[in-house]
Amino acid sequence: MRFIPLIIARPEVQMAIDEAILKARIEGKVEDTVRLYVFKPSSITIGRFQSIEHDVNLRKCQELNIPVVRRITGGGSVFHDAYGEITYSVVLGEEFHPDLKDIHKSYRLIAFPLVEALKELDIRAEFSGLNDIIANGKKISGSAQTRRKGIILQHGTFMYATRLDILASVLKVSKKKLADKGVKSIWERVTTLEREGIKLSRNDAYELLREKFFEEFSLEEGELTDYELELAEKLIEKRYGRDEWNFMK
Repeated sequence: MRFIPLIIARPEVQMAIDEAILKARIEGKVEDTVRLYVFKPSSITIGRFQSIEHDVNLRKCQELNIPVVRRITGGGSVFHDAYGEITYSVVLGEEFHPDLKDIHKSYRLIAFPLVEALKELDIRAEFSGLNDIIANGKKISGSAQTRRKGIILQHGTFMYATRLDILASVLKVSKKKLADKGVKSIWERVTTLEREGIKLSRNDAYELLREKFFEEFSLEEGELTDYELELAEKLIEKRYGRDEWNFMK
């Protein structure tokens, strides 16, 4: 499997790269791929079928210059803090492992390196529900997935120092959803490494995740192909850079 080193870029670029890798893998032009990346500026991504107006405080986003981009994966709205979150992305064929054909098991197999990273920091970490990882009982990572022609794209968060006050101000989390989780506020539901008493720099968090993904998937460092880069540019023009896609009803 190929590993793409850290890329720091705008949300439309990151989402376009993920889809470009997926398309290239479907076409057999590249191998299974893992990458780690950072959104800059801090951004929000929303699930493929979400309503922005329902889930995002657009007025606050405008005030804080936080762009919003729609993913091709499902799941909920996510705040990606440029100063406190690293996103992982894995594109691989279902044939890589028998568990990948099972949705529930596949989330856990692919995100397993994040759990191992947390355990190395002496944090009690485990999977929760379909696609969350909890640290000492609170959510520290969530993932989303899509599948096309036997190829999976899964990406998700690793919150080492996300500013939860900003997260709470830009995402609209319903009281019903919180109640379903048995909590009254987002502060009871979500955590970061920093909140758990562990301070890591971005580079420290990146190197830790990189090490764990290499251990789990036997990776070799590589780079994006010209084909993927050209495809990503087209996807930004056609999809991720357009309000028609990002703000569709």
